Amino acid sequence: MFYAAETAIIVGDVTVEKDVSLWHYTVLRGDLESITVGESSNLQDGVVVHADLGCPTTIGRRVTVGHGAIVHACHVGDDCIIGMNSVVSSGAHIGEGSIVAPGAVIPEGKEYASGELLGGVPAQAIRPLNDADKVRIEGSWRVYLELARKGLPRRDELRGKPEARVIVDFLEGTEP
Repeated sequence: MFYAAETAIIVGDVTVEKDVSLWHYTVLRGDLESITVGESSNLQDGVVVHADLGCPTTIGRRVTVGHGAIVHACHVGDDCIIGMNSVVSSGAHIGEGSIVAPGAVIPEGKEYASGELLGGVPAQAIRPLNDADKVRIEGSWRVYLELARKGLPRRDELRGKPEARVIVDFLEGTEP
């Protein structure tokens, strides 16, 4: 089971694991490539998740994606917070146990180590996470799981559907 607001939109090849919560006006568009959202993660109001041809989007377990963030064709490791109104661009890799500050822009193709606070435009590693940051990560996903259990409708498990991807005709026969 996972939890989804009635206004959440899920299209295409999307896998949503156990205890995920998708809040109001969240959009997951797996029309060009797959999207996976790991167990106990939460995507807050207005989050947009998309993928590019040949570049799926993977959001790890116990991840909080803050209000209005964009997560596009990238990898977010387990136990992360993606801050409100931040952008994680195509091909980027956020190491596990990291925090992306609100409003940060993660550039295309950029890879970051685990356990870092990332911020700025373009984002840079600011400092290693401390114990308080790690408690914040855990508290965030736990609170949203409890909120979802008490306030959002339950949905059956959702597993990927590669056949739901859109074939873009002008790209047929080309490599992404």
